Amino acid sequence: MSPYALLLALLFAVPVHAQDSQDEGDLSYKAYVRSDKRIKCLYGYAADKTGDHAAAVAIFEDCIRRWNDVYSMIWLAQLYETGVGVPKDLVQATALMRRGAHTNDDAAYARLARYHYGVALAEGRGTPQDLPQARTWLRQAAQEGVQEAADYLARLDGAAP
Repeated sequence: MSPYALLLALLFAVPVHAQDSQDEGDLSYKAYVRSDKRIKCLYGYAADKTGDHAAAVAIFEDCIRRWNDVYSMIWLAQLYETGVGVPKDLVQATALMRRGAHTNDDAAYARLARYHYGVALAEGRGTPQDLPQARTWLRQAAQEGVQEAADYLARLDGAAP
């Protein structure tokens, strides 16, 4: 089996053929909804993209509760921001980005949370507008290599009096 075929089977719960599924166990996201293994956090994305938003929310909430997982905070915030699978709630979305922004992680998702939190502060989305704090968070994300943060900060500073 090619690595690409295995990846597709894992992410989208499409068994390559029945024998693989029986021999290796269930590799679909559904097998990870109640799992105590941290890899389940990645499966939340697959659940969301296949339209099983309830499973995605359950996975992301559990990953946040168990491991303070920033990847899950970002994805759950996106669901709250768009109202997909949960009621639209910009305050909750921004609270998740704020929590992620205050977290350090080895995978660098926190720097993305810092960028998104900075944008929310700049635009007053789900929080009162606070341009000085927005600049602080955007500057930090930009220094950590998030080009979008540097670009947004440049636009924001260009609009400053």
